[in-house]
Amino acid sequence: MVTSKKPLINLLKGWPNAALAPSNAVKTASNVVLSDLETSTLALRYGPDGGYEPLRVEIAKWLTAFYTPSTLIPSTQIAISGGASQNLARVLQGFTDPVYTRNVWMIAPTYFLACRIFEDGGFTGKLRAVPEDDQGVDIDFLRTKIKESEDKATKDGNTVPKLKPDRPWNKMYKHIIYCVPTFANPSAKTMSLLRRQQLVRVARDFDALIITDDVYDFLQFPAGSHTPETKLDRAIQPRLVDVDRALDGGAEREGADGFGNAMSNGSFSKLIGPGCRTGWAEGTDRFAYGLSQVGSSRSGGAPSQLVATFISEMLGTGALQEHIFSVLQPAYAARYRHMLSAIETHLLPLGVTIPPQPDVVVSGGYFIWFTLPEPLAAKDVARRAVDEQNVTMCHGDLFEVYGDEDVARFGRNIRLCFAFEEEERIPEGVERLASVIRDMLQEDRTQVAKSRQAQSGQSSREAVGQF
Repeated sequence: MVTSKKPLINLLKGWPNAALAPSNAVKTASNVVLSDLETSTLALRYGPDGGYEPLRVEIAKWLTAFYTPSTLIPSTQIAISGGASQNLARVLQGFTDPVYTRNVWMIAPTYFLACRIFEDGGFTGKLRAVPEDDQGVDIDFLRTKIKESEDKATKDGNTVPKLKPDRPWNKMYKHIIYCVPTFANPSAKTMSLLRRQQLVRVARDFDALIITDDVYDFLQFPAGSHTPETKLDRAIQPRLVDVDRALDGGAEREGADGFGNAMSNGSFSKLIGPGCRTGWAEGTDRFAYGLSQVGSSRSGGAPSQLVATFISEMLGTGALQEHIFSVLQPAYAARYRHMLSAIETHLLPLGVTIPPQPDVVVSGGYFIWFTLPEPLAAKDVARRAVDEQNVTMCHGDLFEVYGDEDVARFGRNIRLCFAFEEEERIPEGVERLASVIRDMLQEDRTQVAKSRQAQSGQSSREAVGQF
């Protein structure tokens, strides 16, 4: 029960701050669209399966400029979605068979709500945790475990899809690998280029599809608590889908089937606002087309049509790009620096540690992830922080993979979000958390001292009794 009379400080919600939404740009774009008879008519109709074509074209140009791949991204490799979560469910509908697809491999700590989407897709009991390492994923662990899974499937005769029909526009992958490779939720880590290349090779060796939530990539800024503001208009790493497209001949290499082994899951929720419910998937031509043929898209057209026309206008005029680089990046950089500085001042002296990322010069996303000093448990700290200081946060247990928690435990970890709460209140929230941690450490020291004193008294009485 909350006993504190202090106002709530919310460092839990992984939401964008409402004041940062480009409301005026959305209003302008919607006015342009709805004032044009031809465009507004299209906007209010069922959309094509792959999504509003002008938006697909604009997204392809925008992503090409930001990620600078070796070849231009064509619009045929883009399919419009209803956002990253909706699209994840759609990928499972179109490209997995809950029996034939052996396992879902989730890099842990993981985005915990993805676990429910996978379970709803029929994979309860088949989710597997893959620990991070300092470069983003323990690739040797993954290769060993996925081979064991494949050997078991062969032994059990699991060689053909059991539940999904054979259709020319899709395929059933044997494995799914899920990760947030850039500014990960929750750990904020960015996977190295080497690990990205190794991960693609593992996926190819075992017929796996890598699904990457690339939703934070544009929200980047210089790392550190005392760094200058700099516009960063180029990605710091190629996406897994870029690596898969370029590595050793890509999806058109000899023996490949053209579907590829990586897809990028993108969303405008963090750039415009979650209410727009619009995103995109990027893969090979065959993959993007196959995704557009999932039953729900064939029945009703692309999941977003009206808002897709607004976003197309925003990208075409450059309004969204300007908002990202002139508003979002500076705002989140300032919030990040405020939180990191407060952590360095109030938490690190108490024994809190932030996982090192050697040579990282660019940070991003929404979160800072840290480890509590022993013997504190994150669940207890989070509960008392709410009760005593009215500050909320996510404890690390939430980010363990459902059903495979023992492989990667995070009971001493905390995730703080700097995106949602008002900027000026972030340092106070960290300071309140420090007060709770300080009290709990003192209580533990007092309890240890009492225990030692009791043990010492017992030993003295036993010694006297010997005489």
